[in-house]
Amino acid sequence: MAKRDDRRRNQPVQLRLYKWAGQWGPFKVKIPCGECALTEDVIEDTLATELAGAKVAFTVKEWLTYWWEPLLAGGGWHAPIVLVGDKVIGQGDALNRGVLTEAVIREYVRRFDIEGDILFGKENCPHCTRAKAYLERAGVDYEYRDVVKNPGAMYEMLARVKPIIGHKTPVTTPQIWLDGVFVGGADELAEKLGLEVEPDPRRGRGALSPQTKLTARARRRLSAQYAEDLIG
Repeated sequence: MAKRDDRRRNQPVQLRLYKWAGQWGPFKVKIPCGECALTEDVIEDTLATELAGAKVAFTVKEWLTYWWEPLLAGGGWHAPIVLVGDKVIGQGDALNRGVLTEAVIREYVRRFDIEGDILFGKENCPHCTRAKAYLERAGVDYEYRDVVKNPGAMYEMLARVKPIIGHKTPVTTPQIWLDGVFVGGADELAEKLGLEVEPDPRRGRGALSPQTKLTARARRRLSAQYAEDLIG
């Protein structure tokens, strides 16, 4: 599992923006910063959409008044500076919202365990359709999170699943949690719910990667299985 700092467990992710503004002694910023305004807009909109479910404490500060904070935190010196926790994720230019979403979600996963009945999936995934049917048959009131339409859901799924299955193992859809406990995919869900699943050698097409390569041995096994199906 991902390592957690116990002092920050269940504490909101600290997101800070240092804008080109403020005063230090006789020096005062008088010229507004377009990139700073754009970055703030990007952050606000991302918090309302991709990061709507994450617990985030967003603070805006004047860079010249607090210039030492981002400098000591991670070498940030050129406004606009954006910090997630103690890490600088952007400075000097308008912020990329994908970078923001991934950084916040990674920190959020370190601080908070997943809760409830959750299914991460995508529309064109047949195994996601099976899993939904299993849950509905069992009367489970689950939350569906589309990892294609919502980048925040994708980053959360990857951040939570990779430490469990290993970083070299491809992540497929769906990925399911019941009552906050990791279950796995559709087959594991059926087993957990006590449902019978008819074997299908063509399973495995729910991967996030567009293509899945099979070894020669795997292809021979599938061919043999198809031959048995035709004979039987």
